[in-house]
Amino acid sequence: MTCRRLFTGLRASKSISWKQTGSLQKTLASTFEISGTALHSGALSTVKLFPAKAGEGRFFVRERTRIPASIDFVTETTLCTTLCREGTRVRTVEHLLSALEAVGVDNCRIEIVGADEVPILDGSSRKWVEAIEQVGLSVAKDHDGNSTYKMAPYLLEPIHVTKSDSFLVAFPSPKVYITYGINFPQVPVISSQWLSLASMDKSFYAEQIASSRTFCIYEEVERLLVAGLIQGGSAENAIVCSASKGWLNPPLRFDDEPCRHKVLDLVGDLSLFAQAGSQGVPVAHIVAYKLALPRSLLKHSALCLD
Repeated sequence: MTCRRLFTGLRASKSISWKQTGSLQKTLASTFEISGTALHSGALSTVKLFPAKAGEGRFFVRERTRIPASIDFVTETTLCTTLCREGTRVRTVEHLLSALEAVGVDNCRIEIVGADEVPILDGSSRKWVEAIEQVGLSVAKDHDGNSTYKMAPYLLEPIHVTKSDSFLVAFPSPKVYITYGINFPQVPVISSQWLSLASMDKSFYAEQIASSRTFCIYEEVERLLVAGLIQGGSAENAIVCSASKGWLNPPLRFDDEPCRHKVLDLVGDLSLFAQAGSQGVPVAHIVAYKLALPRSLLKHSALCLD
């Protein structure tokens, strides 16, 4: 997952300039809901998405508590991104937020009923994208009936965060580019993969990123189960790879599906930089390597901006 302190630092940094995108803020044209199994608890979860006013941004509602989809409310990033406010939490939000950010749903009310997790569905964001496309988007209006221009954070100078052999580097760019690398030397069939994307518009995301599924290493499954995690995990919502036997539930949707899924997660986590209906992903060339980072790294990541 990405670095909370990095983006907290960016907000107060001269490295970012907020500029109009030329587009008006959007919201859903109608309401929809999706139910499914929660990855970590294994319980049933129902997510209901509603249109929201311009400037409200994306926010979750659970047990009457409103939790903005903001980096300010991130409490954990190990195996999933968790948001928490006043003791109420929502987990595994990254796939849904990735879809909302990429497709351009700037303002949205997200209610979660049942488990405190967004359902894992098939392990990708494809069903979220399809549901959003089915209901469509509309221009968001504020409480006075006025529309609002969408803003985006433009990076003005290079920044970087490193920890061991993991890193995130971003360079100023006129548009969003993402380069991502992973390395699993213990799993030869995955090994080292790099993906560089020259476009991140919503059609490219829908066709090339959204359907990439989460993946796990078979030899690590028992340890995670004992730890009380992935209780709802199955071959129906993840691609499973054995270090000795390769992929256990092929076929893959892409040859580099694991790397593409990491880009999907990255977009979801970067979406948490959004404010008041703005774009979350910085307009920059973002280069990331092995960003499955525990929260302990988050405290380190702001140092590069101080």
